Amino acid sequence: MNLSVDDAKAQAKALRQALQTARTSVSHAQALELVAKQHGARDWNTLHARLSQRNAPPELALGDLVSGKYLGQAFSGQIIALSGPSHLRQIEIKLDKPIDTVTFDSFSNWRHRIRGTLGENGESHRKTSDGNPQLVVVKKA
Repeated sequence: MNLSVDDAKAQAKALRQALQTARTSVSHAQALELVAKQHGARDWNTLHARLSQRNAPPELALGDLVSGKYLGQAFSGQIIALSGPSHLRQIEIKLDKPIDTVTFDSFSNWRHRIRGTLGENGESHRKTSDGNPQLVVVKKA
C-alpha cells in the first residue's frame, strides 16, 4: 500500500460519514486522528509528516513492502514509520515473521519490529563487527 496525504484525508472523510450513518458523530479532526492511529502513527500531525516526507531513500514510502537484512538476518515486512531528512531517514518495519538477531545456540533475541536510520542508499551508517551495514532495506517489486 502506498498511502498519500490525500488518501488519508479521504479515509477520514469516509470514516466520518460511516459513523454519522451509524448515529455516531465525530469531527473531521477526530476522524483524522483515528485514521492516523489506524496507520500506526501517534497522531494526525505525525502521519501527515511521514506521508509528506516520502523520498529518502527515494523509492521507499510509508506502507511499502520491503525486504533486506538486519544484523545479518534476512527479513521481509512493511514500513510502519518513516521520518527525517533524506540523508538520515528513520524507519520502522513490522516484520512478516520474527527474526532471531542472535547467532549463538545458547540464547535468542526474536524481533517482530525493527528500527534504524537509513542513508539515501537504503543502508544504515552503523556497521556490524564484520563491517557490514546493520540494516539494509529494499522495496519489494
